[in-house]
Parts: sequence; C-alpha cells; structure tokens
Amino acid sequence: MSDGATRRDLIVVAGAGGFIGGALVRYFSDRGCERIRAVDKKPLAEWHQRSAAAECLRLDLSVEADCRRAVDGAAEVYNFAADMGGMGFIERFRIDCLRNVLINTHLIEAASAAGVARYFFASSACVYNTTLQSDPNVIALKESDAYPAMAERGYGWEKLMGEMFCQEYWAERGLKTAIARLHNVYGPHGSWDGGREKAPAAICRKVVEAVEEATGRIVIWGDGTATRSFTYIDDCVVGIDRITHCDALTATPVNLGSSELVSVDELASKVERIAGVQLEREYDPSAPKGVAGRNSDNTFIKQTLGWEPSTSLDAGLAATYQWIRAQYRARHV
Repeated sequence: MSDGATRRDLIVVAGAGGFIGGALVRYFSDRGCERIRAVDKKPLAEWHQRSAAAECLRLDLSVEADCRRAVDGAAEVYNFAADMGGMGFIERFRIDCLRNVLINTHLIEAASAAGVARYFFASSACVYNTTLQSDPNVIALKESDAYPAMAERGYGWEKLMGEMFCQEYWAERGLKTAIARLHNVYGPHGSWDGGREKAPAAICRKVVEAVEEATGRIVIWGDGTATRSFTYIDDCVVGIDRITHCDALTATPVNLGSSELVSVDELASKVERIAGVQLEREYDPSAPKGVAGRNSDNTFIKQTLGWEPSTSLDAGLAATYQWIRAQYRARHV
C-alpha cells in the first residue's frame, strides 16, 4: 500500500476474475487490506480465483457507467481488465484486443473524476518494436526500445496507447499512474487450456496429457528455437505493488519480467525433467508463434527499486506443473 494509505482505503482490482488480477486481490488480502473491490465481466463461477475478503462485482468495464460504479470511493485502481490470452489468441483476435482500449479509456477517466490517488495499468512487452525481436539471440529490451513504435499488431498497439493515456492523465490532471510492461506471466491458477493459455502452461498441459494418456509425444508450436523470458506470478504481484507505490516511477513504463532467457525447446525440456519423462516432439510451423526472441532488460527496475523478479524458471515451472496436473486429473476422474 502507498505511503499514507491505510488498510481501510478501498482498492479496486479491474479484471479480478483473470489470472493476475485474482492473484493481486489475494496478495492484498493476505497483507491485511480490509476493503478490496474485485471487478470482472465474467460470471463469478468462471473467475480464476476469488477471495472471501473482497467485494466481487460483475461489471463490463468497456461501458462508461460500469467504470464509474467500479471506482466509486476508491483510493487505488489496478487495471488488468482485457480480452486477451497467449499468442494463439492475440494473433487470431486482433480486433478484440484493440477494443480493450475502451476499457482503459473509460476506467482512467472514471478514476480521475472520482479522485483516485493511484492508478496502475498493466501493459505488456508486446509494445516493443518488433524489428528488434527478429532473432532468437535477442538483446534484452530496455524501456526506450518501444520507440520508434512498431508494436505487435492489435494487442501491442492497444497497450502502447494505454501507456500514453496514463502519461497524459498524470501530466494534465495530476493522476498518479503506474505502468508495468509485463513479460509472459505464468504460474498456478492461470489459464491452462482452451486457447488463452501461454507457453509455460500450454507445455505443462501437453506433457501432463502425454504422461496421463501414454502417448509419448507432444506438439510444439513453431520450430522450438523462439526465445522468451517467463515471469512467475508471485514475483509479478510484488513488482506491481512496488512499482505502483514508487513515486519515482510515476507515469513511467518499466519492465516487469524475468531476465532468464530460454528457447521453447529448452522450456519443454525443463517440463519433461519435472515430469520425469522424455517425449517425442512434433513441430507445427503453421501455428502462431510471435516474434523470434524477447527478453527483459532489468537495469532500470534494479536501479530504481533495488529489486527484480527472482523466482527461477525451474522452481516456477515445478509449481505450475503440479497445479496443472491436479487440474487435469480432477477433470478426468
């Protein structure tokens, strides 16, 4: 919580039915925050996780009136609300991703009008110039590499516009905004099937299926050479808290990601080791695969906060694999 804030101040988490939003609600609840309003348009039964300590509201935040209801009386607003998913979703549904601009447009205006003290916007590493990500041996991306702008079509451009809104609301209206560029967040309670899951969850699920169904094989999207860094959910929520409450980072985009770079093939091998198997791999070059390489340069966040995500990929994957295996087995009882 921010300096001067109390446990009685109302915190609003938009998109709380999703993976990161739900984790942040639990994070603040565990730290004694007494007033949390969790908002999402999905039916409550479809939320990734729910906290008994939170007031849970079903609202469509692309609608201006619902945004005003959501932020009424709030001291802090955290915006994760978006129609999004992994690469399979954001490459196929660019219009849906672009329409997320309605959410942030209405929500930040409502927050400003309501006198909210701090507003957090969940941006994405998809804002980075794609011409800098054409090689798996990518140089880690620093914050200034978003310009000159050449973001990923659809989702990336919407996030870049959201960042600009945050910067202008601070410059023109004095609303303290925080902007984190999230890098491939994963962990328990995330999407793991259905088309919205990201690579760590997708590969964990494929390995679980191969083991449980004794197929001996998995399908890898692309040729396995693409590289990424992956950020464990516990590190993500701590980083969001720290960034939001650091005045030196007001209206300043900052990377929130691990700098541990791995290829998709290496990611699959790590999951296989966790599962104690070695599987035959089939590669699907026609599947959505995104840029060739992307990694987070954490120089700025370390200089400013003296902190960076620290959970190793091996440790995070082990927890994620165990959780997904339990979900799979519960479904197939």
